[in-house]
Amino acid sequence: MTPHNGLPHYDDRALVPSPQQMGVPDQYRGGNPYPSYPGFGQDDLDQKGFDFYKYLRIAMKYRWMIASILLTSLIISAVVTYLMTPVYRATASIQIDRESMNIVKLDGVQPEEGAGLEFYQTQYELMASRSLSERIVSSLGLAGDPQFNVASTSLVKTLKDLVLGNDGAAEQQEQSAEALAKKAADRLAASLNIAPVRGSRIVKVSVDHTNPAVAEKVANGFAEVYIADNLDRRFEATSYARKFLEERLQQLKVKLEDSEKQLVKYAEDQGIIQLGENKNLSLSDLESINTKLAEVRAERVKKELLWKQAQATDGMGLKEFLESDSIQASRKLRTELSAQYQQKLAVFKPAFPEMIQVRNQIKELDRQIQAELGAIKQSIESQYLASKEEEEQLIEQLEGTKTDVTEQRNRSIQYNILQREVDTNRSLYDGLLQRYKEIGVAGGVGTNNISIVDKATRPIFPRSPNLLLNLAIALVAGLMLGVLAAIGLDYIDDSFKAPEDVEREIGMPVIGIVPKPKNVAQIADELGDARSAMAEAYRSLRTGLQFSTSEGLPRTLLVTSSQPSEGKTTTTISLAKSLANIGLNVLLIDGDLRNASVHKRLMCSNEVGLSNYLSGSKQPEEVVQGTDTEGLTLMASGPLPPNPAELLNGARLRSLLTLAKESFDIVLIDGPPVMGLADAPLQSSMVQSTLLVIAANETRKSTVKVAIKRLQYARASIIGVLLNKFDANQTGYGYGYGYGSFDYHSYGNNTQVSSGG
Repeated sequence: MTPHNGLPHYDDRALVPSPQQMGVPDQYRGGNPYPSYPGFGQDDLDQKGFDFYKYLRIAMKYRWMIASILLTSLIISAVVTYLMTPVYRATASIQIDRESMNIVKLDGVQPEEGAGLEFYQTQYELMASRSLSERIVSSLGLAGDPQFNVASTSLVKTLKDLVLGNDGAAEQQEQSAEALAKKAADRLAASLNIAPVRGSRIVKVSVDHTNPAVAEKVANGFAEVYIADNLDRRFEATSYARKFLEERLQQLKVKLEDSEKQLVKYAEDQGIIQLGENKNLSLSDLESINTKLAEVRAERVKKELLWKQAQATDGMGLKEFLESDSIQASRKLRTELSAQYQQKLAVFKPAFPEMIQVRNQIKELDRQIQAELGAIKQSIESQYLASKEEEEQLIEQLEGTKTDVTEQRNRSIQYNILQREVDTNRSLYDGLLQRYKEIGVAGGVGTNNISIVDKATRPIFPRSPNLLLNLAIALVAGLMLGVLAAIGLDYIDDSFKAPEDVEREIGMPVIGIVPKPKNVAQIADELGDARSAMAEAYRSLRTGLQFSTSEGLPRTLLVTSSQPSEGKTTTTISLAKSLANIGLNVLLIDGDLRNASVHKRLMCSNEVGLSNYLSGSKQPEEVVQGTDTEGLTLMASGPLPPNPAELLNGARLRSLLTLAKESFDIVLIDGPPVMGLADAPLQSSMVQSTLLVIAANETRKSTVKVAIKRLQYARASIIGVLLNKFDANQTGYGYGYGYGSFDYHSYGNNTQVSSGG
C-alpha cells in the first residue's frame, strides 16, 4: 500500500522505531490472559495517610456552595442574635480562707480540713446547694418579685407562645407560695455561675438576668447570705458543743472531789507525807544520802590511791612534795651548796675545814627535806583514814534509810492508786473546762473565714447575646457544614476529577491532560491556535506517547473511551495532526463503524472506507484519501455495515495494520466506545497499544473499571490514560495552562523533537 503523497513506505527517523522493534510485548499477547496493573484496585494514596491536596481540590470545586452556606449561617446568626433578649451579668468577688481570722488564738469546734482541694470543693458545692438558693430566695423575697421572675423572651419561647398561646401569667397566679419559691430557687440556680480564680482563694460569683438591677441585687445578696449561712453553721456547731461540755464538766467535778477526799484521808491514816509529785520524805532522805555517799566514796578512792603511791615510792614524785615551797627552797639551796663544794674540791681537800662545813650544810638540808616528806606522807594517810571512816558511816545510814523507804512504799501502793485517779479526774476536768472556755470565747467573737472582696456593680453592657462570638461560632459551624457538604457531594460524585484519581483508582499512568474548552462550539478554533492550552495539551500528549514504551512511539494505536462523548474522536484527530506536524506519515482510520464522524471533522468523503476493505470489495489503496494536513492520510469508516463486529472479527483488519506499518510511521484508529459493544475490544487485540480517553467530572469510575476489564479480557495493551475536559479551576489543582506572552508555538517550530510538555 502506497501513501497518497508518494512518500516511501518507511522513513527511518530517530523518533520512530523500526518494525522489528515494534513487536507487541509478550505479556499482552500470551501467558496470563488477564494482565494486571500496579495498584489497580488498591487505594495507594490512602495508604500514605491524609491527602491534603485532595481535600483542597474538593474545597475549590465546591467553593461557591461553601461560601453560600457560610453566608447563610452568618445571616441566620445575626438575625437570631438581634432577636434574643439581652442578658446582663453581675459579679461579686468572695475570699474563702481555710481558717478564719483567729483573734484570740483559739480553735473552734469545726475540724480542720485536710486537703485544700477537698475543702474548697466542699465550699463550691455548698454555694451551689439548693438549700442556699432557697435561703437566698427567702431572704431577698425573690419568690414574689415580678422583676426577678420575668418570663423568658427568647426566640424559641416567642415561637412557642405564638403557637401554643401565652398562659404564663395565669399559671403563675394559680401556683402556691411554696411552688413559686421552688421555681424561683430553680431559676436562681440556673442563673448562678461560680468561677474560682485559679491559684488564689478568690471565687467569682456571677448572676445572669435580663434586668441589670436584679442581677446586681441577687449577686450581692448571694454573697451576704452565704457568709451569714456559714456563720450560722459555725454558731450551731458551737452551741451544741457548749451544751455537751457543760454536762460532762458537772459529772467530772463531782468525781474529782470524791477522789481527792479519799486520797487525803488515806495519807493521814498511813502517815504519808508527800513533798512533791511521786516523792515523799523518806525517799528524799535516801536520795540525799546516796548522793553524799557517792561523793565521799569517790574522794576516798582518790585519797587511797594517793596513799598507796606515797607508800610505794620515796615520795619525791608526789604532787604535794612538788608543790611545797619550803621543800623546793631547801632543794634549791642544796643544789647551790653542792655546786660550790664541787668547785672548791678542785682547790681544797675534803678534810679542809671549809669543805667540811659545806658538807655538813648539805647533810642538814637533806635531813630537813626528809622530815618534810615524812610530814606530807602522814597528812595523806590521815586524810585517807578520815574519808574511809566517813564512807562507813554513810553506808550504815543508807541501809537504815532503805528500810524506811521500803516500808513507805508498801504503804504508798494504795496511795498512788488514789493519786492517779485524782490526777486523771483533774486532767479531764481541766481539759474540758479549758475547751469550754475557748468555745465560749471563739463563739462570742463571731469571726468568719469568708469575706466579700468586691461587691457586684450594676452591669452596663449585656453579656449575651455576643454578636461577634455568635458570628464566630456561625462562621466555624457554617464552614464545617459547607466542608462536610462538599465532601459528601464529592463522595457521591463517582467521576474522575483529577489525574491522582485515575492513578489511585485504576493504577494507570496519565499520559496527557486536556483542558476543558471554554466553548464547545469553538473547539476547532482553540485547536487551530498553536498557543492555546488545548493545542499545547495535545502536543504534550504526543511527547508522552513518544516516551510511553521502551521502543518509543507505538506503531499502531487505538484511541477509545468507556462511553460516548468523552472526546476520543477529537483526541485522535488532534494527535494525528500533531504527529504529522513533526514530519511523521500518519494513517488515521475511523474505526467507529456505528457512528462515524472523523470524515466530517476533516471535511472528507465517506463514500468508501474501512467497511469496504473489510467486506473485500475494495483494496487498501482504494479506501484512503488525503487531508489538508501534510503527512496525514485518512481511511474513513465507509458505509455503516449492519453488523460491524463480524467484519472486525476477521483477519483483514490485522492484515490491514500489517500493511499500513510498512507504509506509515504510525497508524491511529479512532475506535468506538468500549461499553455495550464488541468492536473496541476486537480492535484493541490487534493493535500494539490502546489509549483510553476519560472525561473528567463525567465518566464514572465504575464504568471505566468495567471497560478496562473488557479490554483486559481481549488482551489489550493499554498504554495509559488521557484525562479529557479537565477543569483546573473546578478541581483546585495547579494544572493551569496560561502561558502569558511566551510563544510556545514558535518555540516548538525551532525544536521539532518536542514542543509541548
